[in-house]
Amino acid sequence: MVQIWLYLSFFSNQPFFIKFFKITLNMLANIFSCALVGIDAYVVDVEVDISRGLPTFSTVGLAEGAVKESKERVKAALKNSGYDFPAQKITVNLAPADIKKEGSGYDLPIAIGILTATKLINNPKLIDHLIIGELSLDGSIRPIKGALSMAITAKAIGLKGMYLPSINASEAGVVDGINIYPVDTLSQLVQILNGFEEVMPVKVETGVEHTRPEYDTDFNDVCGQENVKRALEIAAAGGHNILMIGPPGAGKTMLAQRLSTILPDLTFNESLETSQIYSAMGLMPRNQGIITARPFRAPHHTISDAGLIGGGKTPKPGEVSLAHNGILFLDEMPEFKKNVLEVLRQPLENGYVTISRASSTVTYPAGFILVGAMNPCPCGFFGDPRHECTCSYREIIRYRSRISGPLLDRIDIHIDVPSVPFKDLTGVGEGRSSAEIRDDIIAARNIQEERFHRTKIHTNSMMNTRQIKKFCNIDDNSKSLLEMAMEKFGFSARALSRILKVSRTIADIEGSTNIEATHVAEAIQYRSFDRKLV
Repeated sequence: MVQIWLYLSFFSNQPFFIKFFKITLNMLANIFSCALVGIDAYVVDVEVDISRGLPTFSTVGLAEGAVKESKERVKAALKNSGYDFPAQKITVNLAPADIKKEGSGYDLPIAIGILTATKLINNPKLIDHLIIGELSLDGSIRPIKGALSMAITAKAIGLKGMYLPSINASEAGVVDGINIYPVDTLSQLVQILNGFEEVMPVKVETGVEHTRPEYDTDFNDVCGQENVKRALEIAAAGGHNILMIGPPGAGKTMLAQRLSTILPDLTFNESLETSQIYSAMGLMPRNQGIITARPFRAPHHTISDAGLIGGGKTPKPGEVSLAHNGILFLDEMPEFKKNVLEVLRQPLENGYVTISRASSTVTYPAGFILVGAMNPCPCGFFGDPRHECTCSYREIIRYRSRISGPLLDRIDIHIDVPSVPFKDLTGVGEGRSSAEIRDDIIAARNIQEERFHRTKIHTNSMMNTRQIKKFCNIDDNSKSLLEMAMEKFGFSARALSRILKVSRTIADIEGSTNIEATHVAEAIQYRSFDRKLV
């Protein structure tokens, strides 16, 4: 016995013996998978070790509840797919081990790792391919979240392809330079990896200009309200936030819903950014590779601050991020809780949201056009010549104060929406159509793209103080007009910069190189909420 012990002690220090001993007693497999942090993905190395010992299945690497439960799904899926589940000690490590893992997308790589460790799969492609998917008990593969971001990450680190559920193949297929293989069942993937079955990679055309969304609504549907349509045109041309104030039934919601029809089409980069957010939330339409329509989000006024801005134990995107590159419509704005409205300050100013928790800090894009709608008073008829207002002065002040001054300063355009006269309601609509307005907006956007082509901004609303000084020069008449308005209405410094930005947009729509006094005068008219009640 002493001789055997010395013999083993001598050879245990030799590399060949270590390798031989590991192969005979332990079976190890490494599979690449993926996880999400925010909307960005990172690679997770799924290590499966099968060794002698009592039959156990343990998962390490900061696995959350859904990940730990995967052992039951994997065990049932393997048996129902015709494979034996090893009656040995199975250890699954999800590396890096210092980042929390959540979700059910590790089921498929764990199952493939077990089959690889038991020599039922022998394929060198596993070292340069990504595997992701949730398993049903019968072995079928369910969809996962964040497939688009995972495909982008897989390409960035030099992987050649990825195997994922067929439902997610379209969204991942928009990424060039990587093969996307759709699979439906565990047994199908095993056959593919062993070379007994072939599957063609999915490729999706990314020309968003050929798939412009069709709308069932048009600005021609709205009777009258030409001044409000003009304000919405300016808001769309410059990316400005807008607040509509008017009595019930004046058409505020109807107008807001048609703002999408005059916005320019999404560029490919904008479409990709928006699609990443929806993919991470599992909201991508099935069999659609990429989102081509600008989002229109209209949350109810009972929404929480976490629902609007994002949050949770593991921070998730909120409505402001789901509205990225689109429109966030807040109807009956004063009915929202004040703390909910106040969290809009950062995204309105910066175009992104940063959510910090003890475990992590996540940043989500949140560049949207805010469209708010509200009544002028609690009863809704203050200033309406056809209805008597029953609210006291104190009630009106209290109602309007639900929207704070700092938040109002960040809304570029305030426009009154009066009741529509009977003759306009019964007349034939002769207003401009959405297509005609959209052509003017595209022309104004092209001017802005040329103006800001060396910067990271795209519209006038995104200008900072230095850019305002550079591109919003005004003459002496305009300066005198602004000074009078500042003294009379008590505009803040931020409101002044908003007026200059809107003036620049009005000049762009008119095709004017310089900002004229008429442009400034019109922009001042769009600060109606800043004026004192009389």
